Amino acid sequence: MRTMQGAYQAVEAYSPAEEQFNRRRRTAGLLLGPVAFLAILLLPFPSLAPAAHKMAAVMALVMILWVTEALPMAVTALVGPLVAILLQVAPARTALASFADPIIFLFIGSFMLAEAMFVHGLDRRIAYTALSWPAIGHSGARILLVYGAVATGLSMWISNTATTAMMFPIGLSIVAQLARGRGQTPALRRFAMAMMLMTAFGASIGGLATPVGTPPNLIGIGFIERIEGRHIGFFRWMAVGVPAVLLLFTFLAGYFWWGAARGVRTERGSSDLVRAELRKLGPMKRAERNVLAAFGFTILLWVLPGILAILGLEDRPAAAAFIRSVPEAVAAMVGALLLFVLPVSWKARRFTLTWDEAVRIDWGIILLYGGGLALGDLAFQTGLARAVGEGMTSLLPSTSAFALVVVFTGLSIVLSEMTSNTASANMIVPVAIAVAQSAGVNPLMPALGATLGASLGFMMPISTAPNAIVYSSGYVPITQMMKYGVALDLVGFIVIVALVTLL
Repeated sequence: MRTMQGAYQAVEAYSPAEEQFNRRRRTAGLLLGPVAFLAILLLPFPSLAPAAHKMAAVMALVMILWVTEALPMAVTALVGPLVAILLQVAPARTALASFADPIIFLFIGSFMLAEAMFVHGLDRRIAYTALSWPAIGHSGARILLVYGAVATGLSMWISNTATTAMMFPIGLSIVAQLARGRGQTPALRRFAMAMMLMTAFGASIGGLATPVGTPPNLIGIGFIERIEGRHIGFFRWMAVGVPAVLLLFTFLAGYFWWGAARGVRTERGSSDLVRAELRKLGPMKRAERNVLAAFGFTILLWVLPGILAILGLEDRPAAAAFIRSVPEAVAAMVGALLLFVLPVSWKARRFTLTWDEAVRIDWGIILLYGGGLALGDLAFQTGLARAVGEGMTSLLPSTSAFALVVVFTGLSIVLSEMTSNTASANMIVPVAIAVAQSAGVNPLMPALGATLGASLGFMMPISTAPNAIVYSSGYVPITQMMKYGVALDLVGFIVIVALVTLL
């Protein structure tokens, strides 16, 4: 049985030099984290209240452990709230309440839907169906475009790592088929590099489109709602996310076409290979239809409030009752529960998703989100966030909304190159909100910039799991990953700042 976890663990790899760097980074974190914690805890900070002083020590410990990945990310997310409880910063009921936030259940529901899609091969069917499209013909550029569009589209709904793990062997098969006819020519190696980078980069930018596309989106939405009391609905997020994805994908496709895919022609065997893989899947099975139905129904529930708003019906009693009763988290859980009752074989009492399959979702990301949200809440409750906000405000040359969007989008992108995008969002978004509040600026814009920027880490194999996966192919020199990654980071920065400011 296929699982998302098993798929990407099978292909993700680091070079010996990167493994050595990671070991040294983790060792440094294990030493520096406790030292920073004790130093801040023992040194006097008269300007901070006792609870804020203790919380500053906790935050220093957690941030160092996150950046260095000295402990598993999810473990570090648990360390922060637990140390805060031990230091009597807050009682356990308060410190751990975030682990039951409604967005936790949005994570769980959407992850289960994605797991079902992966287990039953619906994702592969979508990919092979698109790649077998007759209009592709023998054009390498069209193959690259459609291949990248599939990766980007799938990652709107399932994790970028799972999308990369699924598309990676497909891309390698296409490259291998091309090599059979002409050998390892420089043109082929450039095309192979473009296929691999398109896999990782397309999967990463696709997650920007929807709240469930990548964990940082839900983390940012959660912080904005809990701290600012402002709800960002599914449709409203897509009003910014979808244009960002379209612009970035257009740039990416054009850049790779110009640098690697121009004039590349494929042999007939390449399209035959894709069609053969599609035939192996056979006709669409009942389980796949059930997953499609559950996913489609969930998406309808997610976007219906936005459609009602466009039609001017959101104030009608029935529409208002629906919006109150079916928030995004409830819609995701309804879709996930449908998987347990839609039968694959009623006679055998076999349903679309079993519990053993459902529990294979990434619980670490869920704990990471809960821990990050808990730390953000405690930072604001103790007054630490306000103190940090006032301190940073005094250092910035400008505190206009536009300036803060620029600063925090840039900081988020830089940090995401060094640590996971989820940890980046947990660290940057609360600071962006605190600084905006201190400066008297609407926090929504800098918080959105920081949230979207957290998903832009393209320069190094260690920046994201998709980057590490495609780097393991041997087709991607690190200099080329940095070249294309820096360009995409810069364009992404400009696109995010422009869209957040304008929309």
